[in-house]
Amino acid sequence: MLAGPAFAQENVTITVWSLDDENQPALNLAREFSEMDNGITVEYRQIQFDDVVSESMRAFATGQAPDIIAVDNPEHALFASRGAFLDITDMVAQSEVIDPDNYYPGPLNSVTWDGRLYGVPKATNTIALYYNKDMFEAKGLDPNDPPETWDELVDAARTLNDPAANVYGLAFSAKANEEGTFQFLPWAQMAGGGYDNINTEGAVEALEIWKTIIDEKLASPDTLTRGQWDSTGTFNSGNAAMVISGPWELNRMLEEAKFDWGVALLPVPEEGAPRSSAMGDFNWAIFSTSEHPEEAFQALEYFASQDHRLFPEWGQLPARSDIELPETGEPLKDAALKVFLEQLQYAQPRGPHPEWPKISKAIQDAIQATLTGQMSAQDALDNAQATIDGILG
Repeated sequence: MLAGPAFAQENVTITVWSLDDENQPALNLAREFSEMDNGITVEYRQIQFDDVVSESMRAFATGQAPDIIAVDNPEHALFASRGAFLDITDMVAQSEVIDPDNYYPGPLNSVTWDGRLYGVPKATNTIALYYNKDMFEAKGLDPNDPPETWDELVDAARTLNDPAANVYGLAFSAKANEEGTFQFLPWAQMAGGGYDNINTEGAVEALEIWKTIIDEKLASPDTLTRGQWDSTGTFNSGNAAMVISGPWELNRMLEEAKFDWGVALLPVPEEGAPRSSAMGDFNWAIFSTSEHPEEAFQALEYFASQDHRLFPEWGQLPARSDIELPETGEPLKDAALKVFLEQLQYAQPRGPHPEWPKISKAIQDAIQATLTGQMSAQDALDNAQATIDGILG
């Protein structure tokens, strides 16, 4: 179906908005599709993470929306439920390229609203624990036995923390945006909580541990203001012994990290506790206001047809079970991939819910209030729960 109605009598221009830069798939795939002899030109615009929802909803409201956008998966329902995204169920049913059965249930669920498809998963990811094996060895820790529980994680961070050498025990993101929620929610879920049940005893304990890590300066004070990319940069530069981050960092890590490193599953509250992790990455969608929906769908088909390139070329995981990821020949990357694929089995979606940004902000506010000492973890999460209850009705 890639040929489809592409050979139009006149050139058509479609616009694509995404976060991706030249080192990530969207910009490259958009450029490739634009250069094909199919009568379709793509204008690509890179947008910032914090601006995706506000800017694109404003563009939709004023008739300035792009044809195609990549949105964070928990925010898909916000757009679909408001009629902003095109229902592509029938187009997918006719497609010889996109088959819903090939997608993992979590990512597919995130593009589904009221039983209909409003997008295509772009990729998927999760988070796990990277650790510096050389630092473990230097501090007398077993480099083949990374922390498996929360207590072990904190103990290891204390042992590895070395202010004189400008080394923090742990790096992570508690930023007051979706990244903070993305990193905290698995901790709450492993302890019996969730986005709709955020003030459980276990979730409170999790946030208290984050507070301990900040108070004891086991993580940098700017953990509250920097995202996962910068947190991982601290690890890559040798200024943090461990970092909680995702597979999107693998290619960069191979280039930047001048030490032996490994990846372990996220530590659990206690031995035998259920595992969880975040389900991340973005979805493709066509705005319902697009004047060129058929051409836009052709672009989505091309993007989907290149999913087998996501990991080898960009270190991203396809949201599909029908793509076998080949070994890269990079031992560190191949070993890490096995861990991330195992971690992905425990990944849980955020939502989906049409008011996800408001729910997420309540969680972010609780994290910030606790880590800055304005409120106790219990009070902050109680406040968040009250806000979320009001949203859920």
